[in-house]
Amino acid sequence: MTSTIFSSIAPGLPTEPGIYKYFDEKNELLYVGKAKNIRKRVSSYFTKTFTSYKTHELVQRIHHIEFTIVHSEQDAFLLENSLIKQFQPRFNINLKDDKTYPYLVIKHEHFPRIFFTRRMIQDGSEYLGPFTSVKKVRELLEFIRQNITLRTCKLNLSPANIRKGKYKVCLEYHLGNCKGPCEGLQTEEDYADGLMQIRNLLKGNLNPVIQHFRQEMKEHAQEMRFEKAEILRKKLDHLQQYQAKSIVINPKWGDIDVCTIATEGDHVYVNFLMMRNGAIVDTKTISVKRQMEETEDEVLVLALMHFREVFGSTAPEIIVPFAIEYPDEHVVVTVPKSGDKKNLLEMSETNVQFFRKEEKRQLALMLSDEEKDMGDTLLQLQEDLNLQELPEHIECFDNSNFQGSYPVSAMVCFRNGKPSKKDYRHYNVKTVVGINDFATMKEVVMRRYQRLTTEQQPLPQLVIIDGGKGQLSAALEGIEELGLTGQMTLVGLAKNVEEVFFAGDQESLKLPYGSTSLNLLRFIRDEVHRFGITFHRQKRAKGTFKNELEDIKGIGKSTADLLLKRFRSVKNVMVASEETLTESIGLAKAKLVRSYFDAKSTQSP
Repeated sequence: MTSTIFSSIAPGLPTEPGIYKYFDEKNELLYVGKAKNIRKRVSSYFTKTFTSYKTHELVQRIHHIEFTIVHSEQDAFLLENSLIKQFQPRFNINLKDDKTYPYLVIKHEHFPRIFFTRRMIQDGSEYLGPFTSVKKVRELLEFIRQNITLRTCKLNLSPANIRKGKYKVCLEYHLGNCKGPCEGLQTEEDYADGLMQIRNLLKGNLNPVIQHFRQEMKEHAQEMRFEKAEILRKKLDHLQQYQAKSIVINPKWGDIDVCTIATEGDHVYVNFLMMRNGAIVDTKTISVKRQMEETEDEVLVLALMHFREVFGSTAPEIIVPFAIEYPDEHVVVTVPKSGDKKNLLEMSETNVQFFRKEEKRQLALMLSDEEKDMGDTLLQLQEDLNLQELPEHIECFDNSNFQGSYPVSAMVCFRNGKPSKKDYRHYNVKTVVGINDFATMKEVVMRRYQRLTTEQQPLPQLVIIDGGKGQLSAALEGIEELGLTGQMTLVGLAKNVEEVFFAGDQESLKLPYGSTSLNLLRFIRDEVHRFGITFHRQKRAKGTFKNELEDIKGIGKSTADLLLKRFRSVKNVMVASEETLTESIGLAKAKLVRSYFDAKSTQSP
């Protein structure tokens, strides 16, 4: 949409708060935004000079605009957030985390079990979490099992089954790890007390759990059950040690969420700390990429809403490094200047900066190592094949057919040792009649390099022909006819044995087994196989290939495919005897096939 076109529709846009949606000419949603004043905000896209290429690209694609008026900017924010999650427009920031977080589930059943899961099933069960660390969940589960006596079996402990005496207590009961609900030795009310302790523990609220154990230990001591009292004392010590591991800031603060942000170019890093009952119980850092020159406060608010939704946070206070307009008026936004809350904010900032530096370091290491290793591999390949130039540009050809029918070809391109998928090409064979691997290879090689020459594109240093000497000779004929002899090196890579052939050489070249240069050739060969076979399957699935056998009345696709697999071609099926056909498809269908081709032969001149 141009500025001129927009100027004609601008007066019709509302000046109230709301959201606006940009669509392209295919009616695909490109972007969703919020605004205090819809007309003013949308106009800025067509009157302001943006530095971002993505913003220019968005404006060029806008075909029409839709909008929704709401009561306030807070309502606009909530609606924008909902629409982004629902439609995920390509020009909006995507805060969706591809990680599946672990939970502890309290199963919806009599005497509920508690266990680790990554799947949330809507069966009435209670899910505690999510957690950011699998290790932490497993440690927590082990801690629960050591201190709170819940069953671990999978028995159906319905009241009817317990009354019938269907079950007997197991070893866990005799070890003191279970109170025997299977024999009716524990009530569901008593069992529910243990579940309540777990809920308190996961919220970081250990005081009720500790008080419960102290009271129970005191009762055992008064009734002179000293062994049981000693077991509870050890559990109390365990709980207090567990409590000491948590970072306690100020128990009087209750539940608080902390969020900080760091920006580097288009990349934004956000850290989230969850504090429950004054203790930090979890933390998570993510990186996102800005799409449309979003400001730090816009990204921070989006990230906060994302984190609070994912982790089910209802904390009444959030601590942030600068003032933001959070769309929930019941949540207090605090920007601390000093004191303990400032220290908490600095802790979050330390985490986000560390994450940012570590991600950059890991990326730099990965790139440098990959580039160095691939550079060494290409040098080794140049030496092994005695090439005049470093093979920075490699192309590989392969022919594919289905049971000897329907030939197609594929070409893959590698630049600096890596697949350049935008340069991959498929070829439908045009000039070759029937199955002729040599002629097919010559055709597609000529088509490829005639096009590159016409478009004045650089030629590869190395061309690999997947096949033996016949395919290589056919490809060389095509290169000679194009007048490109000597401008690139062609080699044949024999199937299975993985020997390299040069034109005119009697002996093949065998690269050292397991060498990096041979591994690269294998990878390129496997990639062209995958690419060619995928193309062939797609054409078959779309019905692009015409199988003459399917024209025979009473012969379906599965039978036709079976005949091709057995006889390799329609021509071989045509000359097969009725007895031979019967062995593959039975007498009735063999008669149909034989009658069809007999009738066809009598009609031919």
